[in-house]
Amino acid sequence: MTNDNDMICDLETGVCGVAGEEEMEIIDFNQAQKSIEVYYVTDPICSHCWALDPVLRRFKEQYGHEFNFHTVMGGLLEKWSDTPVDPRNGISGPADVFGHWREVGAHSRMPIDGSLMLDNPVQSSYPPSRVFKVIQKNNNNELAYDYLRRSREALFAFNRNIAEESIMIDIVDHLGLDGEAIVKEAGQPPARQLLEEDFSLARSLGVRGFPTIIIMNKENKGVKVVGSRPLESYVEGLRQILNTEEIQPKQQPSLSNLLDKEKLLFSKEIEVMYDIEKSEINAFVEKELTPSRYQVNELLGESYFTSTK
Repeated sequence: MTNDNDMICDLETGVCGVAGEEEMEIIDFNQAQKSIEVYYVTDPICSHCWALDPVLRRFKEQYGHEFNFHTVMGGLLEKWSDTPVDPRNGISGPADVFGHWREVGAHSRMPIDGSLMLDNPVQSSYPPSRVFKVIQKNNNNELAYDYLRRSREALFAFNRNIAEESIMIDIVDHLGLDGEAIVKEAGQPPARQLLEEDFSLARSLGVRGFPTIIIMNKENKGVKVVGSRPLESYVEGLRQILNTEEIQPKQQPSLSNLLDKEKLLFSKEIEVMYDIEKSEINAFVEKELTPSRYQVNELLGESYFTSTK
């Protein structure tokens, strides 16, 4: 509805509308450009990257307005061979991964079954990495990141071999994309080149292990945080690069909105996002969500919540 006062024109200024406008002023309709780049170097079968998910999600949700976020595939496993792939950690073959994954899952409380590595092991992390790159190229970073998350859920929590073509197609289909077409494209030379470019970028950033997060400014000065660390480590790195005493975080999203977006959340992820204890999780969820909005299940002693919307 038009305000009647807006119809009164000022004879001196020649303005019809709100009084007090400046005769001339400089305005900028562009959004403020973010000066910080965050590179997350990872791999679909990296167990410590799965353990980092709760912290990384909160870091992106509350501090993402300060930086551009880039996910970089690192190439953890090209193939198994007769020589140990990770002798430092005692990993010679797939069977050695099982105990390591179980240990990471128990320590982080992001559950990992891992038994498929005994009877149907992932032979290479390159195929799902190439699918990630194709989705990123053809669609957008957010959808590619969703694919990475769904792949890790499938592998670590639900024991599905995410390097198998049928599994990759199914995961992509559930994102609303053409899984068969994307997985086929991921097997072609251009997709292999895209993945090699990520490997080259990771090397140029000096990355030697996963997860690694590089926080960098326009002068190419940065902070490198290696491993799965507490939220405070990443916030402190960002604060140093911004050269500020304090960074104002955004409010966490409501649990309702977060669950609608993520579809599945483990108890640890909710605890980290909202600063609550494990003993408080059920009461918190019941307070935030109506019973018809979610289902709760258990895996390896950990609760997880799925959206029914």
